[in-house]
Amino acid sequence: MKLRKVLFLSADQWRAEALSVLGHPLARTPNLDALAKDGVLFRNHYAATAPCGPARTSMLAGLYLMNHRCGRNGTPVDARFTNLALEVRKAGYEPTLFGYTDTPADPRRFPPGDPALTTFEGVMPGFFVGMQLPDHMAPWIADLKARGYDLPEGRWSVYEPAPGWKPKPGQSPFAAPARFAAEHSETEFMAEAIRRFLSVRQDQGWFVHGVFLRPHPPFIAPEPYCSLIDPADVPLPARRKTAAEEGGIHPYLADRIAHAGKAGLISDDPVDTRGLSERDIRQIRATYFGLIAEADAGIGRILQHLKETGEYDETLIVFTVDHAEMLGDHWLWGKEGYHDASYHIPLIIRDPRPHAARGTMVEDFTEAVDLMPTILDWLGLEVPLQCDGESLLPFLEGRRPAKWRTEAHFEYDFRDIVDQGPETALGITSDQCYLSVIRDRDWKYVHFPALPPLLFDLREDPHEFVNRAADPACREVMLHYAQKMLSWRMEQADRTLARTYLTENGPVERKGPRR
Repeated sequence: MKLRKVLFLSADQWRAEALSVLGHPLARTPNLDALAKDGVLFRNHYAATAPCGPARTSMLAGLYLMNHRCGRNGTPVDARFTNLALEVRKAGYEPTLFGYTDTPADPRRFPPGDPALTTFEGVMPGFFVGMQLPDHMAPWIADLKARGYDLPEGRWSVYEPAPGWKPKPGQSPFAAPARFAAEHSETEFMAEAIRRFLSVRQDQGWFVHGVFLRPHPPFIAPEPYCSLIDPADVPLPARRKTAAEEGGIHPYLADRIAHAGKAGLISDDPVDTRGLSERDIRQIRATYFGLIAEADAGIGRILQHLKETGEYDETLIVFTVDHAEMLGDHWLWGKEGYHDASYHIPLIIRDPRPHAARGTMVEDFTEAVDLMPTILDWLGLEVPLQCDGESLLPFLEGRRPAKWRTEAHFEYDFRDIVDQGPETALGITSDQCYLSVIRDRDWKYVHFPALPPLLFDLREDPHEFVNRAADPACREVMLHYAQKMLSWRMEQADRTLARTYLTENGPVERKGPRR
């Protein structure tokens, strides 16, 4: 059997609206725009959780956080779970990773002292590593040094500003360009590694998972991307006038704002984001969109390679991200909490088959857990019962499934096992440091085990400023969504062996539809 080709690309911390095909005035994404116009763009796609490691576990294992329970970067992933890489191996593929998956190892599978137990940056089991680019970025930094760059010591020192750069009068210090040229950036370094890998595999099947860091901070870019977006054109974040007023909506939000920092980094030095000026905020957000343009260019060079070799019309191409970025909304940076700005993410899929949909935008709610079933379905492989998601193949063929979800779900685990920060501040246990969200087109409900709930009327309050949970007029709405969440969690709870029954003739497994 001739193996098919799959290019599964993802980026890091990319907001769903940040595509020029959707009309965003600051987005410069011609390559992804073209891919969307030649495939299917899913406009209401959501991450299952954050941060990176947990989000990628959901994406690559097809599991909600409530089932895989890898809630933090550093929480081990239970080795009993299968994943996309392990499943495609069954069909003869050697799934190859460029970048990272941030998969903490199951400590029960390793002896004490094994270096795998000292990092959250492990590789998802099943992947062959074409090139790993974890936080230390060692392969890329080694390449820069080989090119003659004089780099200071330190984990993020490669992202310090170009030597000798000083801001002009009135210019933000965050406007600094990177010390490396655009053609030597980590984005181009990885894009080139993927192109080289593919250049000797034109006549065979392959499965490549390429993970781009950008637009993840530090928010510093090489020219021309550094100055691509005029900060004067950048709107300020959606937030209350003061951090105290914003935090007044809920104790969890107040605690997160109180610990806001390490955003807009140019070095290892933390930045108290609550004290950033409007000038600096606009510049950081401008640089974010410059980094998006840089990532789009790197992706474009990979897609161009496929077109030049004739493989474009042989390859399933998937582009998505792990989670989004707050960008200062609600006085937060990064990806913490319950706001859509952390979880609403892009998804574009281009199915090469002649009958596949072209230029379609899907408005239905889709989730990161749908990707593993979709890719396996496209490859003609069986989807494990483990998977919480559903195949998107009908949408790729221009059909809407008869039964499809009418809302998105996402969860967030904010426990601090080592320092007990939120636990101490909020007076709750680690297992109570958890939130679960259900949102449709009208309402958003956020449930905490030991903290007050949140309810937002998204039609009237799209930025999630007014909590209606205690409003007597919303009592029935609260009950409705609380019951929906309970039903969802009951249906989606871990079902290992639940569909297996031992009979006198041996085990019987009922696969059947999920809905």
